[in-house]
Amino acid sequence: MDCQEEKPIIYTMENKPIVTCAGDQGLFTSLYTALAQQLPREPMEWRRTYGRAPKMIHLEANFVQFKEELLPKDGNKALLTFPFLHIYWTDCCDTEMYKSSVKEDMMRWQNILRSHGSADWVIIVVETNDTKKKNKTNILPRSSIVDKIRSDFCNKQNDRCVVLSDPLKDSSRSVESWNALLLKLRTLLLMSFTKNLGRFEDDMRTLREKRTQPGWSFCDYFMVQEELAFVFEMLQQFEDALVQYDELDALFTQYVLNFGAGDTANWLGSFCAPVRNWSGLLLRRPIDMEKRDSIQHGEASLLDLRSYLFSRQCTLLIFLQRPWEVTQRALELLHNCVQELRLLEVSVVDGALDCWVFLSCLEVLHRIEGCCDQAQIAANSSHTVGLWAYATDKLKSLGELCGLVSEKAPTSEDLNRTVDLLAGLGDERPETGRRKGDPERAETFLQEALKSYVSEGWSLLVTHTRRQIAECQKLLSRTEDYLQTSALLAGDENLTTEERKHFFQKILSFAGMPGDPAHKVSLSMNVFAQLTRLQFHPATASVHSGGDLQVELTLKSLMPVSVRIQQLAASVHFDVDHGGTLGRSRGTQRLTNSGTMEFSLGNPSAGLPSSAAPRPVLELDEVQDRSPSDNSLNSTGVVCKNTHLLMRRHESSSPPETPNCVSPPTVAMKEGAQMLKVQDVTLEPGNNSVVFTAPSGQPGSYMLRQLCATVGPVHFVQSHIYPSVRYEVYSQEPQLTVEPLAEPLLAGLPQMVKFTLSTGHYAVKKGDALQLSNSETMPILPSASCTTRISTSTTELVGESILSIQSSEKVTSISLPPTPPYHTLEFHLEVLCIIPSGSERPANERLTNGEIRHRPRSYSHPDTPMMAVDQRMSIDCPWSIYSTLLTLTFYIPFKTKHSLLSAGNRKYIQVCLQNVSDVNFTLAEVKLTEKQHASLELQSFNTKTHQLLCSKHSVFCLWEVRWKDDLPSCLQCVFSANFSPVNQEASAFKPFHYQFQLERVTTLYSVRADILPPAGEQHCRCGLVCGLQVCITRLTEPSEGEITEDSRTDTDGLKTTKLMYEVADSSSNWAVCGKSSGVVLMPAKVNAAHKVQIEVMPLFAGHLPFPKIKVLKYLPHAAAVAPQPDPDSCVENDSLSLLDKTLDDQADTASIRSRGSVHSVGSSDQQQQRGVAMPRLEPFSPGQVFNHSHTQQVLVLPTTDDHIMEVNAT
Repeated sequence: MDCQEEKPIIYTMENKPIVTCAGDQGLFTSLYTALAQQLPREPMEWRRTYGRAPKMIHLEANFVQFKEELLPKDGNKALLTFPFLHIYWTDCCDTEMYKSSVKEDMMRWQNILRSHGSADWVIIVVETNDTKKKNKTNILPRSSIVDKIRSDFCNKQNDRCVVLSDPLKDSSRSVESWNALLLKLRTLLLMSFTKNLGRFEDDMRTLREKRTQPGWSFCDYFMVQEELAFVFEMLQQFEDALVQYDELDALFTQYVLNFGAGDTANWLGSFCAPVRNWSGLLLRRPIDMEKRDSIQHGEASLLDLRSYLFSRQCTLLIFLQRPWEVTQRALELLHNCVQELRLLEVSVVDGALDCWVFLSCLEVLHRIEGCCDQAQIAANSSHTVGLWAYATDKLKSLGELCGLVSEKAPTSEDLNRTVDLLAGLGDERPETGRRKGDPERAETFLQEALKSYVSEGWSLLVTHTRRQIAECQKLLSRTEDYLQTSALLAGDENLTTEERKHFFQKILSFAGMPGDPAHKVSLSMNVFAQLTRLQFHPATASVHSGGDLQVELTLKSLMPVSVRIQQLAASVHFDVDHGGTLGRSRGTQRLTNSGTMEFSLGNPSAGLPSSAAPRPVLELDEVQDRSPSDNSLNSTGVVCKNTHLLMRRHESSSPPETPNCVSPPTVAMKEGAQMLKVQDVTLEPGNNSVVFTAPSGQPGSYMLRQLCATVGPVHFVQSHIYPSVRYEVYSQEPQLTVEPLAEPLLAGLPQMVKFTLSTGHYAVKKGDALQLSNSETMPILPSASCTTRISTSTTELVGESILSIQSSEKVTSISLPPTPPYHTLEFHLEVLCIIPSGSERPANERLTNGEIRHRPRSYSHPDTPMMAVDQRMSIDCPWSIYSTLLTLTFYIPFKTKHSLLSAGNRKYIQVCLQNVSDVNFTLAEVKLTEKQHASLELQSFNTKTHQLLCSKHSVFCLWEVRWKDDLPSCLQCVFSANFSPVNQEASAFKPFHYQFQLERVTTLYSVRADILPPAGEQHCRCGLVCGLQVCITRLTEPSEGEITEDSRTDTDGLKTTKLMYEVADSSSNWAVCGKSSGVVLMPAKVNAAHKVQIEVMPLFAGHLPFPKIKVLKYLPHAAAVAPQPDPDSCVENDSLSLLDKTLDDQADTASIRSRGSVHSVGSSDQQQQRGVAMPRLEPFSPGQVFNHSHTQQVLVLPTTDDHIMEVNAT
């Protein structure tokens, strides 16, 4: 595709010699990556002409597709765009294809090269096995194709045809072929490069020798020799490239010196033009293309040429790692330029040369700091001290020239000189005051200068330049721009009061001129007045629908005189999506506790730098997604409300619409349905207060957007109030809450609860009432008088009223007094939560809405030791067809435990009452009754009629159970007591009941034990075996439910019961010898006894407690075969067994069984393997077995030969 226009060349060291590729492009593409990577790996020796020393260089190449447009045209001496080598790629091995297409294409390629005089080419024939397989019939041997190409095209240059064999295979032949090809390409490329470079140097030398001839141009010669420098830089021969620029520097210097001596050259005339730009050296770019273009077109000034030449020298010196030579050359350059300007008699504005020198010094120092670390800079400070000193001198000269260091303020002449100097730092120097005939161009220059003054904070220069801009705008009849600038000057404190009145009068004159009423001029509000403060009344900035909300604005008038404003208006943006919620976060406004927003102020006369200007603050708002059914929270997130401010591009100047900006934008007031307006307002100089009444009809969020002050046809508009300020109008549903008046609520005592009704948008009418469902477990106690308080949403008391409360069997009705919307009703009721007594479960009730009221159950609360009871309350409200369900949590102050105690056949019942609350109670009338047996007598051992029960303490009560005939097996007991807080009247006592049941309370067996010393000993001794005699006695007749077995040996049909005994010592005082457990058959008659003899050995001396004797029920499996007992046997020992064989096998133990040797009758794997049914054990209930030796002790003496006596005291 032909290029429509020639693109500029980017001259950098990244350029590479161009190599064109013709022929099979797909073949070349497959080999391009490997070729481009491997070509520069091996260095080549470059032998140069004129006896210059050879150098080793790495050759890279830029491979491009061959096009005739790439070949150099006549007169084009550019080396960077010159193709140094041309390659033709082919993998043809078919004779027909070669004759029909490949040969003709090669001929066409060579003819094009020959027509342009290019003789640097090579043909590469690629041979692969794939091409041979495809054309087995017509293929020629490799030598035949290559020979044919050489004969047709190469003639005597046979080395111009190279064969590449299997380049994509990893074989020795392929590697050898690759290396040969790379060597050939490097050689041909270097030969072409040397030849063309030598030719270019000869042409350049010839051109230099013509410098004395008329018409010779230094700029043209500069571009030619720089081309050579670019080539050396491309080859990374930076020293040779630097030599080219040094030669150009020396040549130009010689011409300037000759000019001073009277020998002039015509081309020097362009360098004698007046200096219009003195922005200093530019060393941050490797190549300053703008200055290079000006040199190429002969439009460069002396400073442009010197700046460009030094920037190139600096770049090369940095590449050569000689940064300190840059500082030395820079100092020489600055001094030489001053002298050269004088020799050439160049016109320069006073102070311009000082500016150029000062900025150039800073640029060189900055460049050195960028390529050296601080340690290097400190060690080589001697190289930079000259630049610092030179810059200091020039800065002092500039301060004296512009009147910035004098004790007096700068004069008007000083300001004009400063404006001219700053203007020269740009592209052109605006001759604002001297070019009266072109005010449009003058205004453009002045606006550019004003930007820099505003950004740097030069307040006097800003004022001076704005006055000049106003004159230009007046001449150009730009009314709106002129009024805007006049408003800025009227509020500029750098001017005198008379001058400020003069400019403000221009605005008033325009406002009073007759004209089209529809023609309005919009100016920025911030040049006229500034919003400094905003305050809401009430301070919450949130009112209910129809409520009163006032917005007080504090405006600081910048005008020098009083201003009468026909209308001051603020537009309001309404957002219904954010309304109706009181709990939403207000991320957009940052109000103080008094509902006040403070706004930062700027200096209208001159702006701060843009970095100091206030930036928008992140404004976040919460977004919640709630379920429409139950209003539960599904998800929540955060959204940014002012992305349009945060994401916008910040220019180098101040933000728009501030007094600090160059020209605040003119904006129009957006009329809307919601507007805050005040008519006929007079603004005095300074702060003024204006009060608006905000609209609050529709619920939603209202954001203040714009502010507009109208003075005739002139509208001063603030397009955006920032930070954003909003107020909210909400519509609240009625809400009824019930909460304890004091925490916690104690069950069993009267407790006060507070009812709070927030009416919201609902107006309570006469006759409205709350219907409360009555409950037996939480009755509402009657009250002689119940007063309700009515207050506003701001907690201001409106009035009080007596409530009318009527109760029936199921409902309690509370009549409400008439109450306006958005008010609060508060009243107190006394309720009593009945403490659940125990196992009784009365029938469930139904609420007024038909829902079943489930009886409350106590449960453990994680935050308190007290048991909790939840009482649900159903309330029908007049504003809703649905019942309101509320829950009150009461806490039971007591925990109760009971236990059955035995002493032989005597029975005792103990009740423990624990106070787990924080209140001290008084107990009275403590009783225990049995509900089913009237003949049963419970004798109390509690002597006190009133007893103190302190917090976190317990009271134990005891009764003995007495009976006449037989003791019932099951007792239904009720513990009752009256309680009240300490120091309460007698009428304050409330009942407390606790029901419990005792089963199997009769004593069935008694166990007596005795320990006999060894034979011949009076007392037991440590380490000697003693006899433990255990006697189990039946005390009562068996009950109907007791499991028995028929005795087959007794003619009277005597029944027996199986018991299992176990002897174990949990204190490690005794070792049980022989069997420690066994099963006995106990005759089922009163006073039947069974004795067991067991051998035990004391392990310590002292008074040792008896071993623990445990008696269990032995319940054989239904399949077990009962053994035949011996009715005459009343004693069981090791020689006589009453057990079956399998049980004897289990009960046999080792000769000595120590502590913890527990034997389980039902856990033998051997029995399971034999298929014998498993018996099971069941413990007796407390009180069914009484052990007389439970706390009995026996004296054990130590052995006589012990030297160390161990005594165990328990």
